[in-house]
Amino acid sequence: MADDLSLDGLLTRLVPTAERDLDLLATWFATPEFVEHWGGEPQPREVVADKYVGRRRPRVESYIVLARGEPVGYAQYWHAAVAGEGGIDMVLIPESRGRGLGPDAACTLVTHLFRDLGWRRVTVDPAAGNARAVRGWEKAGFRQVSYEDGQLLMERRAGD
Repeated sequence: MADDLSLDGLLTRLVPTAERDLDLLATWFATPEFVEHWGGEPQPREVVADKYVGRRRPRVESYIVLARGEPVGYAQYWHAAVAGEGGIDMVLIPESRGRGLGPDAACTLVTHLFRDLGWRRVTVDPAAGNARAVRGWEKAGFRQVSYEDGQLLMERRAGD
């Protein structure tokens, strides 16, 4: 699964998704536990193929999150309408949560966005009731900036 566009963290490696990842992603996105806070509904294979296997590049860049070489989650970043800004989303398989992998993968992705792409601001929007995700984003340096309709908006700015 190695790729020259991979991003290396301390605990994780993010590898751009490819067609070879479709079976894995389709399995993950079909389980309620994986999508509990990602739209809440399992996704059919066709949707996964269109949305999560790199077919939306360059607007959205998608990654498999690896820990010790094993796939443990999915991450993506997307460009906002404002230049130098955008957001990230991430979900880990349930058995990989609570091990510091999410904050490590988030920091790795944010570092890439700030250092390599010149972004100034990155946002995330976890469900306010998803305390584990909120804590993980905070560990990755994000701070809460607003709350609306059960969603938090959190941000991290270059230089924070």
